[in-house]
Amino acid sequence: MTGGSERLKQEFRVDLHWTAFPLHPEIPAEGVTLERLFAGRRINIPEMLQRLEQTARSLGLPFGERRMSFNSRRAQEAAKWAESHGKADAFHNAVFRAYFVDGKNLYEIETLAAAADSVGLKGEELEEVIRSKSFKAAVDQDWLRSRELGISAVPTFRMNGESLVGAQPYEQLAALMTAQRVPAQKPSRAP
Repeated sequence: MTGGSERLKQEFRVDLHWTAFPLHPEIPAEGVTLERLFAGRRINIPEMLQRLEQTARSLGLPFGERRMSFNSRRAQEAAKWAESHGKADAFHNAVFRAYFVDGKNLYEIETLAAAADSVGLKGEELEEVIRSKSFKAAVDQDWLRSRELGISAVPTFRMNGESLVGAQPYEQLAALMTAQRVPAQKPSRAP
């Protein structure tokens, strides 16, 4: 579901690591409309959504009608927990679908538990992880690291000090791999 990053792993010998980023941490638990979130800024919301949808489609990703933005802090803590169980990519894909396709509130524990269940993790275990804030320190550390690196948008692909910011066509990601001399995966041999 994460489009270009999945293809990168298929075509290059690269390990991708998710780092949490404080994207609008001021958003309340119930979320806000996009109009409210971007009030006072010169952002054409329909054009922004159209660009997001075009980018998603170019990467083969589904994209639903998005009208709200939600606080992603709990989703980030849940993702760290999923990563500790070897399910980071699958969980990110499930959360992507919940948010960008189904319009679900990522601050709601039930939404995150359903995402966990959908990838073979135990939703009830995740509920306890969220309530106990077991992965709060890990997310805090990522937020600090993001600030130290000057990251200001998501996604940001970073390698050896070079960054690509924003949703990028696959060709841009592949060019970064090539510029960084990341070896290609060995082609599979047919029998």
